[in-house]
Amino acid sequence: TNCCGRWHRQWRGEPSALYHHFTSAHEPSLHTVKAVLILDNDGDRLYAKYYDDTYPTVKEQKAFEKNIFNKTHRTDSEIALLEGLTVVYKSNIDLFFYVIGSSHENELMLMAVLNCLFDSLSQMLRKNVERRALLENMEGLFLAVDEIVDGGVILESDPQQVVHRVALRVLQSAKEQIKWSLLR
Repeated sequence: TNCCGRWHRQWRGEPSALYHHFTSAHEPSLHTVKAVLILDNDGDRLYAKYYDDTYPTVKEQKAFEKNIFNKTHRTDSEIALLEGLTVVYKSNIDLFFYVIGSSHENELMLMAVLNCLFDSLSQMLRKNVERRALLENMEGLFLAVDEIVDGGVILESDPQQVVHRVALRVLQSAKEQIKWSLLR
């Protein structure tokens, strides 16, 4: 009983640091993406969609975007930890693509979103993923991002599915426009 008594007293006291480490881990959440950004080669915003209030004002968002651009535009890596956030990114010609999650987020999940967005745009823009082509096809970009992420929740990571759904939505929109123009 002496052995068991010591063990019992030891575990009746304060929880250990190891206990706190494992129980204070962040609760899993479907809301993995905090923001999707596309900046030009000067660090100026072409597209930004924030899914929470980490940066509630446009001024704070633009300051964050400048900071992120300054830290990443000259590096070859694809991931950074910045301001307590995980940032995955990719550059192409004159564009920088970013997907941002919390510091404890799985980088592979964020990278899947980034690759899906880039590959979807590459297909939609016929491999001409550059500033001018993107600006001429902003509606497709908006639709693609909405198909990939909704409210910070990853919906799709297959670029083929995204391109297909965007095409269907564009076709539906065109049908609606034709219908309304004929009814006038």
